[in-house]
Amino acid sequence: MRALTWQGTEKVSVETVPDPTIQEPTDAIVRITSTAICGSDLHLYRVLGPYIDRGDVLGHEPMGIVEEVGSGVTNLKVGDRVVIPFNISCGHCWMCQHGLQSQCETTQVTEYGTGASLFGYTKMYGQVPGGQAEYLRVPHADYGPIVVPDDGTPDDRWLFLSDILPTAWQAVQYAQVPEGGTLAVLGLGPVGQFAARIGKHLGYRVLAVDPEQVRRDLGAKHGVEVFDLTKDLVPELVDLTDGRGPDGVVDAVGMEAHGNPMAGFAQRAAGLLPDKLAQKAIETAGVDRLAAVHGAIDLVRRGGTVSLSGVYGGMADPMPMMTLFDKQITIREGQCNVKRWIDDIMPLVTDPSDPLGTLDLTTHRVSLEDAPHMYEVFQKKQDGCVKVVLDPAMASA
Repeated sequence: MRALTWQGTEKVSVETVPDPTIQEPTDAIVRITSTAICGSDLHLYRVLGPYIDRGDVLGHEPMGIVEEVGSGVTNLKVGDRVVIPFNISCGHCWMCQHGLQSQCETTQVTEYGTGASLFGYTKMYGQVPGGQAEYLRVPHADYGPIVVPDDGTPDDRWLFLSDILPTAWQAVQYAQVPEGGTLAVLGLGPVGQFAARIGKHLGYRVLAVDPEQVRRDLGAKHGVEVFDLTKDLVPELVDLTDGRGPDGVVDAVGMEAHGNPMAGFAQRAAGLLPDKLAQKAIETAGVDRLAAVHGAIDLVRRGGTVSLSGVYGGMADPMPMMTLFDKQITIREGQCNVKRWIDDIMPLVTDPSDPLGTLDLTTHRVSLEDAPHMYEVFQKKQDGCVKVVLDPAMASA
């Protein structure tokens, strides 16, 4: 089959690799019909290469058609249309039973002391072949896949249940905004777009910040108050909230925020070191650009909550502990527990009026063969790019 593979820092290519096969009774094989490029994939593309091997298959936002199931899978049948959550969870361990599927005790990567395995990610998260491919082996298919209607609706209505829609839902829930309160969203990439729309749906006033005009325009289309990224932005937004600041702030940016060129240099330098040295640097040093999270801490009101959905990877990032303590700020963060939120989100996704705008987020739908070019376009925010969906059945442009 054809699959998008990691080949080095800022270098990916589509290669022919072996077809996946059933390895465990609870496996399924899915033929991929749509698979998205995520902002988290850019961390692999640029920063986290020391934890990847050349030839690893990337991608963790897939959906498709079930082609084969193992003998232990009774909840799926061949021909089912399914979305595959990015975290691999068993459904029966203590963590899964308590809604913490991202911490699944069955698929935790104990070698690195990390949580549940993820599709298409690093050695720290299981190094499981990903879904930017023609076919995908799905472990724990007796629990993970989400069956969706095979009724001719576009894949984009359902695809984002794999990651960014529940990630945004969790981010807003974690922000703990009171009824009728104000939510700020830093970053209007795909997760930020959905977080802002979810905030509006829940009746909050939503203030969102992004340096890119096309992303601000898309947010404004859904009734969000949008702002450019400026040095004086915190005082401006505080003034708009009776001098207090928003009740909750979602950081939907993460480790590659704008600003701090020295941290950007540290990221690039770590990526150029031999793997063992680079791993040591990442695991013991602060290599994140922290403009977004520090801005969120400055912006949120006293007693408010900062919700981190953007990914951070440094182990020694400096944090303003005095400010956190003085302002009595709560911070909530973590990988999304996808299956925990599906029952809450599904009525909105199935609503014909599409209240969260699942059908207007994708800006680029291209063939799998065009993926290497689109990684660069997405990273550099070129051509109005907000969300890229790859179609393995589409001919290359």
